Amino acid sequence: MALTSAFTSFNLPVKNVEQSKAFFTGLGFELNPQFPENETSAAIVIGDNLQVMLINQAFFNTLTEKESVDTSKYAQMTIALAFESRDKVDQIVNTAVSLGGKLHAEPEDHGVMYHWGFVDLDGHLWAINYMNMDAAQG
Repeated sequence: MALTSAFTSFNLPVKNVEQSKAFFTGLGFELNPQFPENETSAAIVIGDNLQVMLINQAFFNTLTEKESVDTSKYAQMTIALAFESRDKVDQIVNTAVSLGGKLHAEPEDHGVMYHWGFVDLDGHLWAINYMNMDAAQG
């Protein structure tokens, strides 16, 4: 099955769209200029064909009949992203913490894969990874 849109998106409920925009652009991600920004949402490009829609919690609640997860108590998912180096993983996690995020566990080095993570301003879990493809093939 082929996707028809230029971007695959996932919606992430946030308490404050402006603060979340500042957090994610501070990590080096960019706003998607194709989507209008307002107090209820913003589109952040986090990969070549991947974006996260930051959606105000009140508006998010109108999109579903289900109750939203309380991220202070529950984890619904972990958003995993792969980057080009261990240094980039460390940079992103350390920057996330400097912008108000929290560490999620300690860094893990599995030889082939290096993993570390953070919790964003709204309690969502992010796994930041580097895969050493040379070691993986060897």
